[in-house]
Amino acid sequence: MFCKVYSAVVRGIAAELIEVEVDIKNGLPSFSLVGASASETREAKERVRVALENTGYVLPAKRITVNLSPADIKKEGTAFDLPVAIAVLTAFGHIPKENVKQYMMIGELCLDGQIKPINGVLPMTIAAKDVGLTGIVVPKRNKDEAKLIDGLRVYAPTTLREAIDLLSGKTNRYLCETGKNTVEYREKEEKQGYDFADVCGQRLAKRGLEIAAAGRHNILLVGPPGSGKSLLAKCMPSILPPLTKEESIEVSKIYSVAGKLSQMNALIQKPPFQAPHHTVTEVALAGGGRNASPGLLSLSHRGVLFLDELPEFKRETIELLRQPLEERYIVVSRKEATYTYPAGGIVVAAMNPCPCGYYPNRKRCTCTEAKIRRYMNKISGPILDRIDLCVETTEPVFSELQRSRTEERSTDVRKRVLMARKRQKERFGRDGYFNSNMNQEELSNYCELTKETRSLMEQAFVSMQLSARAFHRVLRLARTIADLEQEEHILEQHLTEALCYRLVNEKYWKA
Repeated sequence: MFCKVYSAVVRGIAAELIEVEVDIKNGLPSFSLVGASASETREAKERVRVALENTGYVLPAKRITVNLSPADIKKEGTAFDLPVAIAVLTAFGHIPKENVKQYMMIGELCLDGQIKPINGVLPMTIAAKDVGLTGIVVPKRNKDEAKLIDGLRVYAPTTLREAIDLLSGKTNRYLCETGKNTVEYREKEEKQGYDFADVCGQRLAKRGLEIAAAGRHNILLVGPPGSGKSLLAKCMPSILPPLTKEESIEVSKIYSVAGKLSQMNALIQKPPFQAPHHTVTEVALAGGGRNASPGLLSLSHRGVLFLDELPEFKRETIELLRQPLEERYIVVSRKEATYTYPAGGIVVAAMNPCPCGYYPNRKRCTCTEAKIRRYMNKISGPILDRIDLCVETTEPVFSELQRSRTEERSTDVRKRVLMARKRQKERFGRDGYFNSNMNQEELSNYCELTKETRSLMEQAFVSMQLSARAFHRVLRLARTIADLEQEEHILEQHLTEALCYRLVNEKYWKA
């Protein structure tokens, strides 16, 4: 007696189809599970046996072999409990084989037969649709997540008994209506959270954040405590456009794998915002762990990762950002497998210019030169090289704090950001690709300098001792500034402004 049903395993933020094969033969009674690697997956046979007994199915004294195919793919988690149980019952003839051919099944079993929720249902549902299956059986608490994908029947039983009745054809009442994943931006959501109008003054910092949002550039805010750095960073999502349909699905897959999507009951439409404390561990930031899962770098994909008090982070944690800042993804390598997670968010970092926070105001700063140097050197040159904008915030002025609300609102800033991003979409011919992503060929095509701007760039390259990476980042930044000004070519004022955002590095790190 042989039976095969379908399940899936998550690798990175995508899912791969797994065939759960069951063969039953006469011989010494046994229950073997092969093709699995993680301990919690191998333990499925014990959970399945007890759950079946408590549901009223005592397994005959047969030789039962379960194979999770392909065997060379690492299987983690407990999502195979339900498909193993259904495959065993189908092989024994309790469920017609033709009833399970077009369904993917995922879910963890309790010993009493209850079906518990799992992580990664959204990418598994997408995988089921991609391979042509017509339906998916998921735990009831995961049904809203599975319903986000159109064109697939979603069944959500609560117990193993309900799943058996469903697949035996005795009932159809666990069928859920498939929802729609169309992403529509609503004006009421736009007004929630922080707004640029809440920040008095700080025009230079606001301008820097606008440029960063338009071209998806990384930015560092440097200034004294209380000058508004944290508030400005929290306002950043308010000037970012809503996610496109494709971006929304991509971000939602990350949250699904991390187990954070089920409670939201909808695709993530707004750019995510993550602000970890400076005590965050490297694994929490990068991802990985015993059961690999996306970290905060990936959870902020297409949104903002705010690192407040940057020098207070462990140096190893800061240096971990080198590859993601450059490549926009992070590779987590383990003995069993290598996982690739997207990390295409905007990194907004904030820091004080010295331990007390008031340098270079010597009337208030009490730090010695050596103390300041040690503090600033916590941020290495390679990290600074990968940050496109470094902007100073100034101490608040009483007159600015007292005047009436005349600050520009985030909605007005977002309009300019949208226009700049529209130009980039027309230029590159695709969504989600920005000036900060340009390769060498695209830099040559879209960042061509005139005779005057080339002379200016040459002088700056020599005087500021720019690296090749910094040189290219200045060009990308100048291209974004030109897009905000709706200019076809990079003009001298655009290049000058882009270079000015490198001068703060000179002031604090090369003094």
